[in-house]
Amino acid sequence: MTAALLGFAAIFLLALLRVPLAFAMGLVGFAGIGLTRGWLPALASTAQVVYETGFAYTLSVIPLFILMGNFVARAGLAHELFAAAYAFIGHLRGGLAHATVAACAGFGAICGSSIATAATMSKVAYPSMRKLGYSDALSTGVMAAGGTLGIMIPPSTIMVIYGIITETNIGKLFAAGVIPGILTAAMLMLAIVVVTSRDPEHAPPGERASWPQRWRALRGIWGVLVLVLVVLGGIYGGFFTATEGAGFGAAGAFLFALLRGKLTWRSLYEVLVESARTTAMLFALLIAATLFANFVNFTTLPGDLKDWITHLGLSPTMVVVAMMAIYVILGTVMEELTMVLLTIPLFFPIVTSLGFDPVWFGVLIVMIVQIGLISPPVGMNLFVLNALLPNVGLNQIFRGCWPFVLVMVLMLGALIAFPQLSLWLPSLMK
Repeated sequence: MTAALLGFAAIFLLALLRVPLAFAMGLVGFAGIGLTRGWLPALASTAQVVYETGFAYTLSVIPLFILMGNFVARAGLAHELFAAAYAFIGHLRGGLAHATVAACAGFGAICGSSIATAATMSKVAYPSMRKLGYSDALSTGVMAAGGTLGIMIPPSTIMVIYGIITETNIGKLFAAGVIPGILTAAMLMLAIVVVTSRDPEHAPPGERASWPQRWRALRGIWGVLVLVLVVLGGIYGGFFTATEGAGFGAAGAFLFALLRGKLTWRSLYEVLVESARTTAMLFALLIAATLFANFVNFTTLPGDLKDWITHLGLSPTMVVVAMMAIYVILGTVMEELTMVLLTIPLFFPIVTSLGFDPVWFGVLIVMIVQIGLISPPVGMNLFVLNALLPNVGLNQIFRGCWPFVLVMVLMLGALIAFPQLSLWLPSLMK
């Protein structure tokens, strides 16, 4: 147990020295195995992890979904989603904010990245909200919170990583995120209603669109519907695996961007380079996290921690509540992916030993990451918006996100209290 605790301390120390997470976890994992099991086993373990990660067929889902998201962003589908949502609800008070949440949900269904969703909406929705007189706090809070839907509504990069680390069925994880994703979007819209009711100056109403304008706007989102039906419908219907679905999605997004005239040789090169860069980063993290997890599993820490929790006499549900409380606190001071990769080797064995469904726990983890992405002071979505909207102060962004943080904490509580919210759809899969 002492060796594992020293390993965690070493990672935090290296992080304070600004050593990249992948290098820190990989170095500590290798050194830990070397010092506890011998240097030849450490070399063998490292070689095996690198080989198995690089050649794992299931891991090809990561670059394919990343590629699909980049092609979708290049095709400009986010503009059509926002326009369609605004045509129907833009005339309401806070209508632009509601339309932004709806567009984020739709874009998340074909993107899988929270940061990409928030960044795209800053270009699509913010100019309209600023022009109509929305407050910067509400505008940026909505974009930051709505952007997190990109990792709950499938396909989700975080779910893929969790599924790979814990060997949980990725297709069932995707199915489990559908209802929580829709409910979270509805809760965000409810928060907008509350905020704008208390202070109407935050969001003046827009113009009402005619029904012909609404039908024209709907026709613009056919590409999104086709991609979602092909990818998710094929996975849930049992026609192909998540990996094959990612391949179909990437090919479909490429054809859609090509047919819309959005791809040149230069833009294709940029999409491929960006996809390769993101894939390399995630694979480096996965290799390092697996190596560190192997070291932790070689120690007695997981067993000792499980025994300690058993002796506390807490009910299984209260154990999970305590874990989620720890995650919420960690999410305010740590980068979210770092937090997940460091803690899954500790918490996952405890959760499964208590008899909980790993799919359900995966959805809780994604919700925790959503909360962390918009929790000051280190929420990644907040800093992405601050970088893309330099005229908006960071304090305004922080102020605007708090109502949505509270809503997501309530949603986390609902998922803990009612597991069937996330487990009903996976139970219907073949």
